Amino acid sequence: MTSRRYALIRLTTAAVLAGPAFALAAQRQSLGDPLRLAVDDALFDSGLAASLQRAFGRDTGVAVQLLHGPASGVLEALERGEHDAALTNSPTVEESLDKQGLVHDRHAIARSDFLIVGPKILAKPLAAGGDAALALSRLSQAQVPFITRADGSGTHLAELSMWRAARIAPVAPWYLNADKDSPLLTQAAQHNACAFVERGVWLASGSGMVGKGYGILAEGDPRLGVDVHVMRTFRAERQHPAGKLFVAWLTGPKGQRVAASHRGYRAAFKN
Repeated sequence: MTSRRYALIRLTTAAVLAGPAFALAAQRQSLGDPLRLAVDDALFDSGLAASLQRAFGRDTGVAVQLLHGPASGVLEALERGEHDAALTNSPTVEESLDKQGLVHDRHAIARSDFLIVGPKILAKPLAAGGDAALALSRLSQAQVPFITRADGSGTHLAELSMWRAARIAPVAPWYLNADKDSPLLTQAAQHNACAFVERGVWLASGSGMVGKGYGILAEGDPRLGVDVHVMRTFRAERQHPAGKLFVAWLTGPKGQRVAASHRGYRAAFKN
């Protein structure tokens, strides 16, 4: 983010948060009509969304209703005006909507990255280091079980991007479709399979799997990095008074501190 853009965000943040009448109106409306915040499943499973929800509520008194689902579905619902704001980790889909004017106030609020995880016994023979495309190529050559959830989430879209980078079209029987009703990491362990996962989710859910012979097989590839963005709906009928307040808080010092303190995430920019 450029210093000029950051300065503009700081000015907007100060203007919004300095208006007590504005904040009070947002707080009052939220009591009967909470701000509807939809988030990608990974941001929900990692606990980041809940941390931001709690901290924002403490600082402003505004009630936030947290909903979650795959990023693609979340953004479609935001475009239709079913939600007031969204947190997603799917830059390509977000950018398309932003360029069409179908979302407002899109800003990066945190940074994370994706990992390839699987049985730790594979790490040495895989020898892919930080090259995620090479790791996928060698896993496919050996037809190592790899489980995915084709749901349009930020994680799934990032996984597909890396398969394309590796110039591989994964197929059955070694490429498995996960059951939507069970956590992906749980199913990966059950099938002794590899999987694509966001770091925050791994830190929140995968630590118990390490002692069972499961671990990170590839990380650190710049192509695995991802920004988490906040945005508001462009629909006039869903312009909740707390929407701008929420964006201003997230991009300001308090929101950035909360994002940076959550395991697996970093602040989007320095305050």
